[in-house]
Amino acid sequence: MIFVTGGSGLVGSFLIAELIARGESVRALYRGDVVPQIPAASQVEWVEGDLRDALGLRVALEGVTHVFHCAGLVSYAPQDETALLQVNVEGTANMVDACLERPGIRLGYVSSVAALGSKTGEQPAGPVQLDETAKWDLGAEHNAYATSKYLAELEVWRGVSEGLQAVAVNPSVILGPADWNRSSTRLFRYAYDQHAFYTPGNINVVDVRDVVDMLMRLTLDTTISGERFVLSAQAVPLRDFLSQAATCFRRKPPTIAVPDWAAETIWRLEHVRSVMTGARPLITKDTARAGRRPVEYRADKVQRVLGQSFRALPDTITWCCEGLMARKHVTEQLV
Repeated sequence: MIFVTGGSGLVGSFLIAELIARGESVRALYRGDVVPQIPAASQVEWVEGDLRDALGLRVALEGVTHVFHCAGLVSYAPQDETALLQVNVEGTANMVDACLERPGIRLGYVSSVAALGSKTGEQPAGPVQLDETAKWDLGAEHNAYATSKYLAELEVWRGVSEGLQAVAVNPSVILGPADWNRSSTRLFRYAYDQHAFYTPGNINVVDVRDVVDMLMRLTLDTTISGERFVLSAQAVPLRDFLSQAATCFRRKPPTIAVPDWAAETIWRLEHVRSVMTGARPLITKDTARAGRRPVEYRADKVQRVLGQSFRALPDTITWCCEGLMARKHVTEQLV
């Protein structure tokens, strides 16, 4: 029996579909009154609950052999700092404790490249390259999301020190044909809506199918424990990514670069608006400055261990665009 958290999310939904196709028995956690509408949902044993409910998690793990902890909050809004700690850190700590109470369970944890921190000191010219050996700089400034994922990973490693068999993956921006009003898939919506502006800098991306496949193989098919694996196919200029997506949609790509001074002004105005209205800012200091310092995440380790390479970005973009257009067509028919 395999237990999955975050079953309605991008990684969790594709993971559940693959586990069912593999013939596994799946139990999944969901919040709210409605069971997530995802492929193979009818073949899943759904459990209503919350990561902050430690007792509920212990009950949910009855008879479970493997856990995939995919649930997490992704936000750069200042209003969500407390929620990030509650969901990502406390929720992961509860999951680790629940696993430790049932010896023999193996945990696959979905972290983020944000938890890697950054290299300090003088760097050579060109992009900064980071891999699993990157050290978190306690003296540096980190956004709340990155801090929450770093602290959540520490909970996993704490569990490993207490006897838990666990492995973590650190994906970069995950691409997949899901709800384009949520998370990373909003990049495709931005390209489809033919916005003229883009910010200079790079974006590191990975196909959700590669994330799911590698996560499954590391958790179910190996005995590796206490290690993290970066999952990132490549770094690409954001303008190139948006242009490829727009071309795939047969839309006009962005052409106007937003200078740094403009981005700095916009996030400050958005901060004032959010404080006065209580609404979440459309752009924050962290998102405004993201990509300014060229960073490339190296995923040589996972490719070496699994003997598997990543899908090419053009193939991923085509697959995502086709899937998103199919979803849009179905939604319009229902309306």
